[in-house]
Amino acid sequence: MKYRPLTAEEIALLVSRDCRADDWSGIEISDPASLQYIRNVRFSGNVRLGRFEEVFTLPGGLKKHSGLRNATLHNVSVGDNTLIENVTNYIANYDIGSHTYVENVDLMVNERPCRFGNGVEVSVLSETGGREVKIYDRLSAQVAYVLAMYRHRSKLVGRLNQLIEDYAREQTSDRGWIGDHVSIRNTRHINGVRIGDYAVVSGASRLRNGSVNSNAVAPVTIAHGVIADDFIICSGSNVADNTSLERVFVGQCCHLGHGYSASDSLFFSNCQEENGEACAIFAGPFTVTHHKSTLLIAGMFSFMNAGSGSNQSNHMYKLGPIHQGILERGAKTASDSYILWPSRVGAFSLVMGRHVTHSDTSNLPFSYLIEQQNTTYLVPGVNLRSVGTVRDAQKWPRRDSRKDPDRLDCINYNLLSPYTIQKMFKGIQLLKNLQYSSGELSDIYSYHSTKIRNSSLRNGIRFYETAITKFLGNSIIKRLESLPSGASDEAIREALKPTSRIGAGRWADLSGLIAPISALADLLDRTEAGELSLQELDAAFHELHAQYYDAEWTWAYDKYAEFFGYPLEQITSDQVIDIVKKWKSAVIGLDKELYEDAKKEFNLASMTSFGADGSKETKVRDFSEVRGDFESNSFVTAVLEHIKVKEALGDELISRIRR
Repeated sequence: MKYRPLTAEEIALLVSRDCRADDWSGIEISDPASLQYIRNVRFSGNVRLGRFEEVFTLPGGLKKHSGLRNATLHNVSVGDNTLIENVTNYIANYDIGSHTYVENVDLMVNERPCRFGNGVEVSVLSETGGREVKIYDRLSAQVAYVLAMYRHRSKLVGRLNQLIEDYAREQTSDRGWIGDHVSIRNTRHINGVRIGDYAVVSGASRLRNGSVNSNAVAPVTIAHGVIADDFIICSGSNVADNTSLERVFVGQCCHLGHGYSASDSLFFSNCQEENGEACAIFAGPFTVTHHKSTLLIAGMFSFMNAGSGSNQSNHMYKLGPIHQGILERGAKTASDSYILWPSRVGAFSLVMGRHVTHSDTSNLPFSYLIEQQNTTYLVPGVNLRSVGTVRDAQKWPRRDSRKDPDRLDCINYNLLSPYTIQKMFKGIQLLKNLQYSSGELSDIYSYHSTKIRNSSLRNGIRFYETAITKFLGNSIIKRLESLPSGASDEAIREALKPTSRIGAGRWADLSGLIAPISALADLLDRTEAGELSLQELDAAFHELHAQYYDAEWTWAYDKYAEFFGYPLEQITSDQVIDIVKKWKSAVIGLDKELYEDAKKEFNLASMTSFGADGSKETKVRDFSEVRGDFESNSFVTAVLEHIKVKEALGDELISRIRR
C-alpha cells in the first residue's frame, strides 16, 4: 500500500475537525477519503494511517465506523479499517494492525527497547534461585523441564540459556505491535506488550513487558482486572477476573481466573487455575486447582488436581524457602492436605491429611498417602482399582482444547507405560524386600518415613502384578493383531521382534513426554554440542513422542522373560496363549474391582441428603432421578462393555494361534 504526506487542503480539513499536530509533515495517509472519519486527534512524531471504510457491529447491534476519534498518537502506524477511540492519555511507539478495535484505553506505550517478556527469568521450584527458567514465545514443557531439572548438566543449561537469549535479542524492538482483528477495550495501561491476531483484551488493569501470542485459530482472551508483568501468554488461553501474574509463562489453552495469583511460575497446556495462589511452581499439562484456600508452592505437578485447602511449605524456618517437592503425573491432593517439602509422591497417587516426614514414594505409584495421628501411612497400588483414576485417564484427552496446529507441548496420556510399569517392578521388589527383612507376620513395615500395614503390602504386590500383566498382555496382543491364523512359532517370534532401536533401559516423564532416558540423553548431548537449535530440539522431542509405541515395545520385549519366564526369542504359541489367559484374568479382575468401586457411589450412604421430607422409597427415587440408575450409568456400562471387548479380543487371538 502506498502512503503519502498530507496536502494543505487535507491539513485544513483535519484542523477543522479539531485535530492538531506538532509537525504535519510527519503524517502520512493512504486514502484521503478516510480523513472524514478522523476527529479530535493530536498527532506527534511519525504517524501512518490506513484507510477507514468498514463498520464495526458491536454486541447489541450498535454500529461504529472505523477511524480515529478522541486520541493522541505518537509514532504510531494504523492499519486498514481500524477504530481507535477515546484514549485518555496517548498511544506511543506502536504498530497497530487492520480491523482492530481500540476503545477507552488509558495508556498504550512502548517506552524503551523491549523484549516483550522473552528472556525473563522465572525462579521456578526454588524461590531463592538455582532453577531459573528463561521464558520465550515457544517454550515447551519439555525444554522447561530440562532447564529446571538438569542443573547437574551446567554446560547443557548454559547452551539452552544462550539460545533463548539469542532469540530474546532478536525480538527486541523499540516499537510495540498489535495484530489484526484485535479488540482492546476499557483497558488502563499497556506498556511494552506485543498482542497477536484476534486477541481480546477487555477491562485489563495493567499489561507490562509481555507477549500475547494469539492467532485466528486459537485466540487469547484477557479480561476484567488482570494485572500481568513480565509474562508470556500462549495461543488459546484465557486470563480473566482480577488474575495477577508476575514473571509467569502461560502455555496453550490454559484458563486462569477468579482472582488467581501467581508469581515465578510456569503453566503448560490445558492448566486451569482459579481462586487460589501459586508461587514458584512448575505446572505441567492439566494441573488444576479451583479453590480459594489452595496454595501451590515450590512444586512440580502434571495431570494434577488440588483439593480445597491443599497447601505445601518450602521452608522450615532455618535457611529460608529453599526446599522443593514433586508430585509425579496424575497425583492428587484431598481437601485440607498438607505436605512439608522436600518430598516426592509417586505417579497417580492420592495425598490425604498432613505429611511432615519428607517421604519419597516415587517407586510405589498408584498409592494412597494417608495421615493418621501425625504418621504417614502408605497403601501401595490401591489407586489402580479406583474409578476416579480411570475417569481421569479418560477425560484428559477429551479435555485437550488446543486448536492451534502448532502444539508446543508433547503430551502422552497413557496410564500404564514403561515409566509407571518400571516403577511397579521396583515396587514389587521393594515390598518383597520389606517383607523379607521384617518378617511376613509383621503388622507394620517402615519405608521412607512412611508406615505400611501388612495387608496393604500384600495387596500392593498383587495390584502391581495385575497391572504389569495387563500392560504386557496389551502389548503382545497389539503386536500380534495382524498375525494370520495358524502362524508358526517362527512367524510369531518374527512378528514380535522390536522395530525400534530405542526404548531399552529406564524411562522418564518430561512433564508430559514419556520417553527412554537413553534417547533423551542423545538429544541433550547433541544440543550441548551445538548441533541442535531450540526449534530442532523441539522437533526432536515431537519425533520421539511420535515413536512412543515402537519404543514402548522395545522396552517391553525383555520383560516377558523376567515376569512370565518366557523369553520372546524362544516363545511358542502355547506360551503366548498362557500370557493371554493371564492377561484376560488380570483385565477382567481389575474391571470387576472398578465395577465394585463405582457401586459405592450408589449405596444408601451415598443417598444421604436425598429425598427431603420423604421416606426411604422417596430417597431412592429422588436419587435415581438425579444420579440415574447404577446399571445405566455411562461409566458402569463402559466397564461392562470393556470386559466383553477384552474377553473377545483375548479369545480371538487364542483361537487364531492355537494349533
